[in-house]
Amino acid sequence: MKRLVFLVVMVGLCLTPGLLAGAAGDMPGPDAQALWVYITQTDPYKNWRAWPDYQGVQPARGPHKPLNRVFVNGRGLSSQKPPANFGTIEVKETLTQEMQLRNITVQYKIEGYNPDGGDWFWAMYDPDGAVKMAGKLDGCIGCHATAKGNDYILAHKF
Repeated sequence: MKRLVFLVVMVGLCLTPGLLAGAAGDMPGPDAQALWVYITQTDPYKNWRAWPDYQGVQPARGPHKPLNRVFVNGRGLSSQKPPANFGTIEVKETLTQEMQLRNITVQYKIEGYNPDGGDWFWAMYDPDGAVKMAGKLDGCIGCHATAKGNDYILAHKF
């Protein structure tokens, strides 16, 4: 019996690093095209949930006017307090008054990407996925810095 327990523990220890590396490897780097593929094909954001305190279509401000709808991946939703977990992705659909999709913005937390800006990678796409802008975007960082104590997240209060 002791041998079996020892064998199970050893196999588990050998497999754990590979499983963790595989899980981390599934996430894209700071690359707008790879991120688009990830949120639309690998792990489609439409299958994600909203923040518990920001459900459905909401009136919006700034570049996300007039309406928006927010989706958050599991890593984000499992964040209990700021800072959000690395790998958190928040997708914001900007909608017209007629509920037509105008653009999609993404806030993606990547460890070590931009420590001065909360380690967030920002991207904006047109509805077809063409990149409008991406990276360490001053406009995004500046606006979201009003919620620096909430890890630059405006649509949810930890």
